[in-house]
Amino acid sequence: MDELWLDKPIGNARNALQANIVRLRKFLERRTGRAGDELVRTVQGGYRLDVDPQTVDAERFVALAERGGELVDSHPEQAVVLLERALRLWRGPALLDTDTLRCRLEAVRLDERRLTAQEDLITAKLAIGQERAVVSELRRLTAEYPERERFSGQLMVALYRNGRQTEAVNVFHRTRQRLVRDLGLEPGRELRKLYESILIQDQVLG
Repeated sequence: MDELWLDKPIGNARNALQANIVRLRKFLERRTGRAGDELVRTVQGGYRLDVDPQTVDAERFVALAERGGELVDSHPEQAVVLLERALRLWRGPALLDTDTLRCRLEAVRLDERRLTAQEDLITAKLAIGQERAVVSELRRLTAEYPERERFSGQLMVALYRNGRQTEAVNVFHRTRQRLVRDLGLEPGRELRKLYESILIQDQVLG
């Protein structure tokens, strides 16, 4: 109940909760055609929402993102399909209309999972030769999330494969400047190694 009403004073919390459950059951009945008390079950100590995980967009997103992430290295084409399906489920910030601590923590977890899915999707696209298609999206992502070195590395690879070595090098220097200025940190070993490979035009980069 503390999660529902936070610091707002309420007279009879139990009655208020029961009234909300009644309204929720009626709403779910109208939306699903199933009996409300089957969807929101009374259990010892409270209530439990009993729905198929595939009807919850967050659950569907996580399942698709995990399956896609597992296929990035072995079957990148399939990974692209699954990860794009996962990311299309997003309509904005996670749990936007909620303000409880538990929901805020879950929103952080989902947002982090979304960024990982975006990273995996771009890795898969790079693996199947879609370097040109990802450049503009990566420019946006590196500007929005400068601390995520994986996005910077992906942009460097995409630019290099498009014959834009100087721009790829500049991405590294901009990323380094931001990390040093904002966090007092140097780029990680993986990004530094990628930078060195671009400088010597390592054939491994494609």
